[in-house]
Amino acid sequence: MKFLNHFWIALFVGVQACVIQVINQGISPVLPPAGNLGFAWVSFLAWATYFMVGCTVADGIRAWVAFIIGIVASIAIMEMAGAWAALGFWAAPLAILIIATVLFLLELAPKLFNLIPAIYVSAAAFFACMSYVPGASYGNIFLTEMVYLTLGLLFGWMTIAFRGWYERAQPRL
Repeated sequence: MKFLNHFWIALFVGVQACVIQVINQGISPVLPPAGNLGFAWVSFLAWATYFMVGCTVADGIRAWVAFIIGIVASIAIMEMAGAWAALGFWAAPLAILIIATVLFLLELAPKLFNLIPAIYVSAAAFFACMSYVPGASYGNIFLTEMVYLTLGLLFGWMTIAFRGWYERAQPRL
């Protein structure tokens, strides 16, 4: 592809990134937890995930389901570790051992439920938010993270849709 043709696709992606930040600045004040500084970074994780999982609507839906599984798995780890607090240092590692084993077994599950990389993306984002965002709770981070993850998947779809349209519209030389 010639530079100028590729430039317009790159510019579209740049505009999309700008729009995500504008949306972030608009919605972060109304999303929990109160006083958050925004979670545009979560959208960028989901956007990249869309590209990694195949760039189709069906794969985007699989990623969305996997994101939910990852968050639920994170909550399970935190709850197990809390229940096993008497184990001290080993409470969290043992909870992770059990849940990570179960998650990897999902590779054997039906296609809708076996997108392990997307599970880990959302789990990591959930742990980060729960660890570093003041006022974070399971419910408010679940809601906010899913809003941003969904936004990222939508922008991934838009990138592919625009690129496909643009490349089809170019004259064949």
